[in-house]
Amino acid sequence: MERSPDAVVIGAGLVGTMIFLGLAEAGASVTLVDRDFAGGGSTGAAMGHIVAMDDSTEQLALCDYSRERWSRLAPTLPAAAEHERCGTIWVAEDDVDLEAARLRQAGYATAGIAAELLDARQLYGAESLLRAGLAGGLLVPDDAVCYPPAIARALTERAVALGGTLLQRTDVRRVDSHAVSLTNGNVLPAGAIIVAAGVASPQLIPALPIVPRKGHLVITDRRPGLVRHQLIELGYLKSAHTFGSASVAFNVQPRGTAQVLIGSSRELVGFDSTINHPLLGAMMSRATDFIPALAHARALRTWIGFRPTTPDKLPLIGRWSELDDVWVAAGHEGLGITMATGTADLIVAGVSGTAEPLDGAPYLPDRSMSAFPQPV
Repeated sequence: MERSPDAVVIGAGLVGTMIFLGLAEAGASVTLVDRDFAGGGSTGAAMGHIVAMDDSTEQLALCDYSRERWSRLAPTLPAAAEHERCGTIWVAEDDVDLEAARLRQAGYATAGIAAELLDARQLYGAESLLRAGLAGGLLVPDDAVCYPPAIARALTERAVALGGTLLQRTDVRRVDSHAVSLTNGNVLPAGAIIVAAGVASPQLIPALPIVPRKGHLVITDRRPGLVRHQLIELGYLKSAHTFGSASVAFNVQPRGTAQVLIGSSRELVGFDSTINHPLLGAMMSRATDFIPALAHARALRTWIGFRPTTPDKLPLIGRWSELDDVWVAAGHEGLGITMATGTADLIVAGVSGTAEPLDGAPYLPDRSMSAFPQPV
């Protein structure tokens, strides 16, 4: 008689595949299920940054731990992962922004994170094609970029080599304690079930406080040397971590292919997957305002993705108390790539009953939080 898996992971994005591998490495019999394929969904549409984001103490703690875990994982990844520790420069438009950069640097220092304040001369030494008149910036040298779909596939292959089972193009109909019901009529019994389905997670656990937040990205033709660091305007947090009307912010990345990846936009429109051309135009205008030479680049592809957003901007990680041995790993908004390593370590520790690598209490999925604010 075939043995039931110790765990079933639902969702083969980067979070789910990281958990899949972590459980397999811990010796568990584990099955990964996805309605499409490994590295699709929000992971396939992600920008791929690994950053120390500090919108809250709890957010920074998980980012910091996860980023350190990435530094240990990166040397084992294939070239297709395109992992590059290029660093992030938070760009200050004026003296008000520069003061915000100083405060940010102090917060990073308290957390033991390296960050260097740049004056205008140092900023242009680092990125000479930024427009004139900027005040400076904050360099976070240990931040990185990567290509998440390739990493998800590589992790999945490793887990399968360790004995894990991958069920792609397999849709889940229902989650119960110790059982996953598939739409094809099959039932997978399991000791533990981990819902890591991103924006689709509430389809399986309707009480989860997750909504989709749509974003656009653009990739250019090859422009060697145009951008050396990930560049983000210091006003980004106003767009990224508050609810409201559609918004854009300057955020570009250098890619290993010498292309430039351009973001970012945010809007709360449900699962509307159409391109919002006025918003896309505003996003591109913001990018070319900071880097005028981008106006000469050719956009090769534009796409959208959906970020799984929670009301308090923290992910849902841990046991779901309403169902026995059901766990949740979702709701990371734009930090799912960064936090995938830390999320997996927390879930693996919880499922296996070992010590948590960091305090998981702030991320518990049944924690008290306010309702979603109404968009304005």
